[in-house]
Amino acid sequence: MMTLGTDRVNKVDRLAELTARRDGDAEGASLLRETFGRLRRSPMALSGAVIVGAFLFVAVIAPFVAPYEPGAQLWGREVMPNQNVFVGPRAENWFGLDHLGRDQLSRMLVGARNSLLVGVVATLLGFTVGAMLGGVAGAAVSLGRAWGRRLDAVIMRFIDMMLAIPALLIAVSIAAILGPSLPTVMVAVGLAQVPIFARLLRGSMLAQSHSDYVLAATALGVRRPRIVRSHILPNSLGPVIVQATLTLATAIIEAAALSYLGFGNPDPATPDWGAMLADAQRFLVGAPELAMYPAVAIIITALGFTLLGEAMRESLDPKLRK
Repeated sequence: MMTLGTDRVNKVDRLAELTARRDGDAEGASLLRETFGRLRRSPMALSGAVIVGAFLFVAVIAPFVAPYEPGAQLWGREVMPNQNVFVGPRAENWFGLDHLGRDQLSRMLVGARNSLLVGVVATLLGFTVGAMLGGVAGAAVSLGRAWGRRLDAVIMRFIDMMLAIPALLIAVSIAAILGPSLPTVMVAVGLAQVPIFARLLRGSMLAQSHSDYVLAATALGVRRPRIVRSHILPNSLGPVIVQATLTLATAIIEAAALSYLGFGNPDPATPDWGAMLADAQRFLVGAPELAMYPAVAIIITALGFTLLGEAMRESLDPKLRK
C-alpha cells in the first residue's frame, strides 16, 4: 500500500510539473510578444531606447573613434586657466580644450565607456546580492514554516537598517573606507542598491505565493519547495529586472557623484564624467562649457535609462497598461 501511494503521488507530481511547464512556456512566450509589441508602440520606450542605444554605441566604439589620447596634454601651452584663457570649439577640437590642454571630445567619448562600466557592474552587484537576500527571505516565508519566518525576520531587519540610511551616504561611507579607485565606486554604488532589489523580490514572491496557479499546484500534490523554485521565483523576477534598468540610471548618477567628491579613479589621465565636472567647477566663469558637456551627458543618459525602464514597467504591469 505504501508503494502504491508513493507511486501515485510521484505520478501526480510529475503530471503537475509537466502541465505547469507547458502552460508557463506558452503564457511566457505570449507575454513576451505582447510586451515587445507595447514597447514598439510606446513613444517613451522608443525615446529611451534611442538614447540608451546611442550611449551604448558611443561607449563601445569610444577608444577607436576618439581623435586624440584623452590624457595627452597636446595643447597645454594654449590654455592659461590662471589668466582665464581657454580654447573653445574649433576644427581640430570640436568640444574645445580643458584646463590642461586636453581634447574635450576625446575625454567625453572615453568617459562614456567608464561610466557605462561602473553603472553596469554596480547594478549587477546590487542585483545579485539583493536578489539572493530577497530570494532567500521570500522563499523562507513561502515555505510557511516557523524557521522560515524567523530567517525572513532576520534578513529583512538587516535590509531595513540599510534602508534607514540614504543610499548615497552608504556609498560615500564605503568609498571612504576602501579608498578612491574605480572598483571602490562599483562596490559602493552596488551595495547601496542591495535593499531595493531585496525588498522588491521578497514582496513579489509573497504576492505570487497567493496566486491561483500556486494553489492549483499545491492541490495537485506538488511539493512546496518545488513550487517556490520552479514557479514562484521565476514569475517574481520580472519587476526586479525592470527595476535593474531604472537602477542603472541611478548608478550612473551616484558613480558620477562619488567621482565628483574625489572617490573615483585617482588617475587624472583617465576621463570620468563626474571628475570632469569637479575639475570644471573652478572655471565656470571663463569656460562654462567644460562643466556643461559632462553634466548634459549625465542627465541625458540617466533620462534614457529612466524612460526605458518606466516603459518596461508599464508594459509588464497590468495595472499600469493603458
